[in-house]
Amino acid sequence: MTMNIFVGNLPFTASEEEIRALFAEYGNVESVRLITDRDTGRSRGFGFVEMEHEAANAAIQALNGTEMGGRALRVNEAQERGARRRRNSW
Repeated sequence: MTMNIFVGNLPFTASEEEIRALFAEYGNVESVRLITDRDTGRSRGFGFVEMEHEAANAAIQALNGTEMGGRALRVNEAQERGARRRRNSW
């Protein structure tokens, strides 16, 4: 069973290969997907990594808050789009 991991606050210069290598220290990386702006093609500073469940938990614990390119990474289990908390819910 795999887990989808959200990786936020990435340096805009981070590559899929760099992210794969970072997470591979904790287990097999199934996939890496960095999100880009539709219009410019530039990185939006976040992405998703898919790993086996136990390896994913180890990576989350080890990498959340660590620095990459001068930025503190936010690493946690990805939430389904419908499960996200709305920011402007009055």
